[in-house]
Amino acid sequence: MKTPSLSDAQSFLTEAESRNPGPWVGHSSAAAQAAGAIASQFPGLHPETAFIFGLLHDIGRGAGVSGLHHILDGYRFLIELGYDDAARICITHSFPIKNIHAVEGNWDCSDPELEFIKDILDRTEYNDYDRLIQLCDAIALPDGYCLMEKRLFDVTLRYGVHEFTVQKWKAYLQIQSDFEAVLGKSIYSLLPGVEENTFRIKIHPAEK
Repeated sequence: MKTPSLSDAQSFLTEAESRNPGPWVGHSSAAAQAAGAIASQFPGLHPETAFIFGLLHDIGRGAGVSGLHHILDGYRFLIELGYDDAARICITHSFPIKNIHAVEGNWDCSDPELEFIKDILDRTEYNDYDRLIQLCDAIALPDGYCLMEKRLFDVTLRYGVHEFTVQKWKAYLQIQSDFEAVLGKSIYSLLPGVEENTFRIKIHPAEK
């Protein structure tokens, strides 16, 4: 697959953080760890590749503060380096349903850029890596993991609803169901701290 090495991916993230520090970096690290953990028990997925994809899915935020333009910035950054498979994740992670209107946030892209993204989505047949990073993006907080429903609700509170909101929620939940059917268990059983992050429980060190 056309993807950078782990050391290069980590360097890219460190450099991007120096240009635009923020909670997106912790979110990216959490998504990467979740992707690696799930991939380690999922047939056909390579844990390190999944980790790298998770680490880089928001790398476009290194270009500066932006809305949804970060997905295009990340795609262009990785394409220029020849990492086509990692680049597509920068686009696909935001679209559990292939509709450029089914996203939350500010579409700070020009009309030609929107058409470019739409064309990529139309030509891309999602694979398990695309779906895995969509899943991990939907459960990763800057400081760990939470139930998907909490993160979806949090995003909706910040950006509001649109005509595709329920359809998008259903798509995320279907991805989770599909992965769990193969794993034979809940994805949350592979991830630490879900209960604490979801319900903000503070556990005394002696209780751990």
